[in-house]
Amino acid sequence: MISDVKKIELLAPAKNKECAFAAINAGADAVYLGANSFGARKNAGNSIHDIAEIIEYAHKFLVKVYITVNTIFFDNELAEVEKLIWQLYEIDVDAIIFQDFSFFNMNLPPIILHASTQCNNDSLEKIKFLKEMNVQRVVLPREFSLNQIKNVISNIDIETEVFVHGALCVSYSGQCYFSNYIGGRSANRGECAQPCRKKYSLIDSDGNVLLKSKYLLSMKDNNLSNHLIELIDAGVTSLKIEGRLKDKDYVTNVVSYYRKALDNISIDLRASKGVIKTDFEPDIYKTFNRQYTNFYFDENRKEFINAATPKFCGEKIGKVLFIKGNTLKLDVDNKINVSDKITYFDKNNDLSGTTITKVSGSGVEVLDVGSITPGTILFRNYDSEFYKSLDSSVFLRKLPIDIYVDNNKIVFKSFGCNIVEYNFSSKFEIANNVDNAKKNIKKQLSKLGDTEFCSSNIDISNDFNLFIPISKINEIRRVLVSDLQNISVDNYVKLLRKIPLKTLDYPIRDLDYSFNISNKNAREFYQKCNSNVIEFSPEISGKKTGINLMKTKHCLRDYANICLKHTRFENDLYLLDEYGVKYPLEFDCKNCVMYIKSP
Repeated sequence: MISDVKKIELLAPAKNKECAFAAINAGADAVYLGANSFGARKNAGNSIHDIAEIIEYAHKFLVKVYITVNTIFFDNELAEVEKLIWQLYEIDVDAIIFQDFSFFNMNLPPIILHASTQCNNDSLEKIKFLKEMNVQRVVLPREFSLNQIKNVISNIDIETEVFVHGALCVSYSGQCYFSNYIGGRSANRGECAQPCRKKYSLIDSDGNVLLKSKYLLSMKDNNLSNHLIELIDAGVTSLKIEGRLKDKDYVTNVVSYYRKALDNISIDLRASKGVIKTDFEPDIYKTFNRQYTNFYFDENRKEFINAATPKFCGEKIGKVLFIKGNTLKLDVDNKINVSDKITYFDKNNDLSGTTITKVSGSGVEVLDVGSITPGTILFRNYDSEFYKSLDSSVFLRKLPIDIYVDNNKIVFKSFGCNIVEYNFSSKFEIANNVDNAKKNIKKQLSKLGDTEFCSSNIDISNDFNLFIPISKINEIRRVLVSDLQNISVDNYVKLLRKIPLKTLDYPIRDLDYSFNISNKNAREFYQKCNSNVIEFSPEISGKKTGINLMKTKHCLRDYANICLKHTRFENDLYLLDEYGVKYPLEFDCKNCVMYIKSP
């Protein structure tokens, strides 16, 4: 139960301008996207011109725009980063999401800073330091439970952002060096090759194979949609959807789903303005997911991974009874449609798929039977009817305006101080038919077309009795709409960051490779904060031995049912990849954390 209704931000990802507009129209209160460089998704960059267009549209509805500049930087990139931040500031970006602490040692504008989850914001001490550095918001680790989230909020007056939906990294963000180790593609540089989505075996020190050739690190997708009231009551500022590489359909569907869920709790929760007009019915099980988990939110250990496949399997639709040519006779409950895409696990236990080309009762023809046999379980990962509905649905976001008319003026009022009026400078004749005059003015003022406005209420004074020609009413409407648009821009409040006047002690004295220090600015900053920089990040030092390639809440001892809390199985464990490389595993049982070590 929500005690005090508080605005809460629904934050959506955007790969590009199309996705950003789709997210806004579907009901996002804020969007985050990458610039043309230095974002943690290297293949999701956007030009300054496109970002400016997104901002112009977003700010009409008080939707905020955040830009990810959340990689670590090399010395030869610092000047370019500084220039980029100034460019983003000048086009009115609402905040920068950062990782590299060189930000605190640059000549930056007073732009708002959000500490990315890549900063490894895993302790109160670190978060308090960020607060004292006038960082407005921290993105909390995906691994945090509800109690840990509450602990931050109750102890530190800082905005909190929590991931509620989308892909999960198996590693703590900023603490994964696996991709960099195996191929030089650094996750901290936005180039992750996703080795966690590959097959591995779990073996022990005696060579016994405990788990063979499974996707042992491939996390299910995050879904906290059943926990929204708990997050709201906890005082979370922003609910974040992951997916800056996802397409428009995914973004529209997921944002619509969470917008509807939040509005069903309370329409007053919205942190932005505008009504969403659509007939689309969202379904988060229809778009890409690797099955869902609430991860460690409730502090209950469960199967965090989908060891069968890292792909989108889809919804189970039934079983194959028999096959004749390319025709399958099915035992299914779901309605199946032509152009649906179905998946199944082949004879090698890999996920394969085909497309339905014809439907006749419980029989279907498919493009390619492949290795489907009688008894094969089928899934559907593309519901053609659902996507037809999504593609044909119109999403309109409109700002309701109240209109008032009397014998002296016409007033348009949107929200807040966004009020404009048109005072009649010339005398109009008295109408022969006052009722018709009122009908005409109401009809013409309501024609707001493809502007961002829609009429909510038109109040015409009882004393109104003027005849105003339709052409003049239209002219007045156009003037008022233009004035309202201009005053809305002028009244948009852009928050600014106070630059700290002093440097504070960082809570940790000795900083190793895991602090991802990769340039002189960051090193100098930490030194000013009385910390010792022992070593640079692996991306700079080239260090490959004696490091944790990954720190994760996912425990393979637990997954293999050999947790030391319940068994005496004490053999050392290794992760074996498809090339025969063995990665030692280390377990911090007190904190329920597993480390994958470099060989």
